[in-house]
Amino acid sequence: MLAMELAGRFPLEIVSVDSAQVYRGMDVGTAKPTAAEQKRVKHHLIDLIDPAQSYSAGRFRADAVRAIGEIQGRGKVPLLVGGTMLYYKALAQGIDALPAAEPGLRAQIDARAARHGWPALHADLARVDPVTAARLSPNDAQRIQRALEVWELSGQPISELRMSARPDLPFELKAFALVPEDRAELHRRIAERFDRMLKDGLVEELKTLRQRHELQASLPSMRCVGYRQAWAYLEGEYGKAELREKGIAATRQLAKRQLTWLRSLPGLEPAKRLAAALGRV
Repeated sequence: MLAMELAGRFPLEIVSVDSAQVYRGMDVGTAKPTAAEQKRVKHHLIDLIDPAQSYSAGRFRADAVRAIGEIQGRGKVPLLVGGTMLYYKALAQGIDALPAAEPGLRAQIDARAARHGWPALHADLARVDPVTAARLSPNDAQRIQRALEVWELSGQPISELRMSARPDLPFELKAFALVPEDRAELHRRIAERFDRMLKDGLVEELKTLRQRHELQASLPSMRCVGYRQAWAYLEGEYGKAELREKGIAATRQLAKRQLTWLRSLPGLEPAKRLAAALGRV
């Protein structure tokens, strides 16, 4: 909303920093800009791949650098908008020198998890990379999988390979954030937003995606908050009331993690200063 308001006052193009909006067809559960909004203001890095495919922070960095350069070449200002802090960190600080994903190995790790459970694989990770294991939940399937994959591909813990970065950018980044001060109001808005997503057809959207694509619950797209809970609902794991309850709880947890990331960013300024900064560009 703020980004669209600013785009009405300044010559902006918007670059999405959202790991879920890259997926085509995932519109309701990602609060993707409407077709009318995208027509009014040019958006970038939205609808790039199908939900059965994967996208990475490294690819985001390359795509974002290219999009920003093109926007500046048109004499406009790129406004990066979104809440995937890992993507922003990859852009601002560079990316880890990690081995590329290996689908066959990932399938083997997933098969082990199906037999023994992710907590057991978390225990395996703790034996080879206690630093990474200590910061992960025993049920954080995506990150446990990646850490074990890196260990098996490189023979080194992911914690030791972290941040061999490429921070050099051909432009300067300025970070601004809307940080809610009233937790109760934040929780109210989260519940309101999830209720609106359900009303707008989140479950029906997922049904359509499952018909169109070969999807499984372990895919990054289906681990997104909202879709993960809707998937479990469609699998009969719980009813509509619990879908709502779990979706809201997961969104609260996501917001908490985002706020933690934001507080760690150096040079972060309040969003109220953004308009003034744009006026100086």
